[in-house]
Amino acid sequence: MSGTGSTPILADSVRMTPEGVDILDRRVYPFERRWVHCATVEDVAVAIEQMVTQSHGPLFAATAGMTLAARETRHAGPGTAAGMLRAAGRRLISTRPTNHHIRDAVTAILSATVDGPLALASGQELAGAVAEAAQAYDAGYRAGVGALGRHAAGLLEDGARVLTHCWGDAFLVAAIQAAERMGKRLEFVCTETRPYLQGARLTAATLVEMGYRPTVITDGMVPSALADGLADVAMVASDRVTMDGHVVNKVGTLAVALAAQAFGAPMYVLAHAPDPLSPSAADVEIEHRDGEEVLHVLGARTAAEGTKGYYPAFDTTPPHLVTRIVTERGAFEPARVSDHFAVPHGAPAADAATGGGPGSAAGAATDAAAR
Repeated sequence: MSGTGSTPILADSVRMTPEGVDILDRRVYPFERRWVHCATVEDVAVAIEQMVTQSHGPLFAATAGMTLAARETRHAGPGTAAGMLRAAGRRLISTRPTNHHIRDAVTAILSATVDGPLALASGQELAGAVAEAAQAYDAGYRAGVGALGRHAAGLLEDGARVLTHCWGDAFLVAAIQAAERMGKRLEFVCTETRPYLQGARLTAATLVEMGYRPTVITDGMVPSALADGLADVAMVASDRVTMDGHVVNKVGTLAVALAAQAFGAPMYVLAHAPDPLSPSAADVEIEHRDGEEVLHVLGARTAAEGTKGYYPAFDTTPPHLVTRIVTERGAFEPARVSDHFAVPHGAPAADAATGGGPGSAAGAATDAAAR
């Protein structure tokens, strides 16, 4: 089914205001369109921890949070203001340790200001500079997501039936919009994604908003859906990809990859870039959330009293279960995803999406890495 070409609301779910930051509450969307107002950087940190925003939302919440932190240091002198901003950055990074997007955003903002040319700036000077750095990071990230979407769309055939897990956020939206521009018709099957039902509420609702009619299945139906031909390709986002090609994403992704391998379906993973600070899966902290969250759905308890829950929020999929990892610079075999950093910005999508031939940018990167 073809889409409408529109941009969904979840693509703009963190909004700066003169009074603070408004964050669309993804815990109740789409049944309610409720915005949570954050007046301080601590409010933003708590909102991230309490799952008000998820997937890419925390990245944009963090850049907004750093802008708020800079406002809070407006009357501080040199040195003191820098210390306050670094403390704010540490607080934001601690909220969701598995996804490195917050860390990267905070690091970039600090590097452009207090850890760089403005180390001795006053709070008044930093307020505008931090806001500018945050806006620049957001814009650069969104541009990279657009490139990633084009590379991902290049892997999908016209008429592909795509199985998603959890909520791919900006990555998924960009891939769909790029596929539409290529004239490709796509269909979607979404896992509901326990316990927060991001697939049923966020992915499916966004697809409907974009003009599609997705099919929702429970997480345990993935093998049956693939066996029955309901989907023929799996495509998920990722919270972190290691330099050796391990994929860390919402728990249940490993099950999707195993089922895809069993039934011969390609498994595509969307990632802004592999994480240079994570050489292997052993270098990634897996967030374990309160097991009580598993015992409830949308605020209602679903398990008998006396039971306990277990909730690793993420799992790790090994490289051999993944067909391609798609980044803003191309589509790579998982074992060679580190080649991402050897490909120049703006490499042609066709070259990168095929993994690169002898004359392509991706192929040159592969050849160089092999020498």
